[in-house]
Amino acid sequence: MATIVQKFGGTSVGDVTKIKRAAEKVKREYDAGNRVVTVVSAMGKSTDTLVQLANDISDSPDKREMDMLLSTGEQVTISLMVMALKEMGIDAVSLTGWQAGIKTEPVHQNARITNIDTERLESYLGDGKVVIVAGFQGMSENGDITTLGRGGSDTTAVAIAAALNAESCSIFTDVTGVYTCDPRVAKKARQLQSISYDEMLELANLGAGVLHPRAVEFAKNFQLPLIVRSSTVDKEGTIVEEEASMEQNLVVRGLAFEGAVTKITIERLPNRFHTMSDVFSSLAESGIDVDIIIQQMTGENEMNVSFSLNTEKLSEALQVLENNRERLEYKAIRHEDSLAKVSIVGSGMISNPGVAANMFQVLSDNEIEIKMVSTSEIKVSVVVPEENMVNAIEVLHTAFELDTREASKVTIS
Repeated sequence: MATIVQKFGGTSVGDVTKIKRAAEKVKREYDAGNRVVTVVSAMGKSTDTLVQLANDISDSPDKREMDMLLSTGEQVTISLMVMALKEMGIDAVSLTGWQAGIKTEPVHQNARITNIDTERLESYLGDGKVVIVAGFQGMSENGDITTLGRGGSDTTAVAIAAALNAESCSIFTDVTGVYTCDPRVAKKARQLQSISYDEMLELANLGAGVLHPRAVEFAKNFQLPLIVRSSTVDKEGTIVEEEASMEQNLVVRGLAFEGAVTKITIERLPNRFHTMSDVFSSLAESGIDVDIIIQQMTGENEMNVSFSLNTEKLSEALQVLENNRERLEYKAIRHEDSLAKVSIVGSGMISNPGVAANMFQVLSDNEIEIKMVSTSEIKVSVVVPEENMVNAIEVLHTAFELDTREASKVTIS
């Protein structure tokens, strides 16, 4: 008997009708003779409602108590899912994250899974039960309930699948799979039949919201096939695997984008060995993440440093730099907001030189100014004016033939 792990997100279990529909998909796998573990999120926007309740009481809710509160959302879903399955004649049992043996580091609101004790899961599966597990939560070594942060249910499902040596892990969501770009922005975006872990990880880190990066990392580390598929329609999904088995002729596999980007330039810093360390340590100590970094020598003893960050962090970053002005010894700071980051991703770039040049040429031909550039083996990111973001996405999507190729057909059962 194969072990199958499934995950249904909040929109897929947003009401009783959707929970029943999800239960039918669980029943289908069970009737096929598989051992089934299903991870579920809180219903719809219920987590947002719980957060609002906390904020109505406190401007700064205690993190431990927030985890205690937020973990209740998934408990509602697991119990309703089991009730739906029992009405269908399926023997099922619900488990919270800690009942399922999920151990985490002692961090609240963004804990990482350290271990999964599968004894109880294996016991129920051995008895022929379907096991419904609450996503997004676990228990620390000192016995506190913890939550896993954004994308926590995806991570729960992949971690359980890895611990059980499952055949695959299916992520059911409100889209039919992984697309070449967000179809709400790129109107000619199409669904990919397969994509590599590395490509999916880059896209996830660059803003594609279909999978959380931590879940993709787990799957890659354990070589676990991930399938992204629709919870509402029976349609082919997208397989995330070590090497994409379809569309090998695509140099670029997808585009990602992120708005609300600001570029900060620190001018005339002293050119010393520890200057870069001092600048970015100051920002890191305040929890400010930066993205693209550019260093420019302006003289024998001075340099400029530019970096990008989310616009939400602009005021805080400027304050940190001002507080450290005497130590950093810079002469001025300027910033430019209303920017966006647009990225192309594809493992084919490794063996195809000139992809970046082609990207720059396309943007130049369309009079889209490039403010910053960042590259890796399989991606090129550019920062452009936010008003040009959609146009940049559309022309690049067409230029790299993502909206013109016919996808090969493969059925995912």
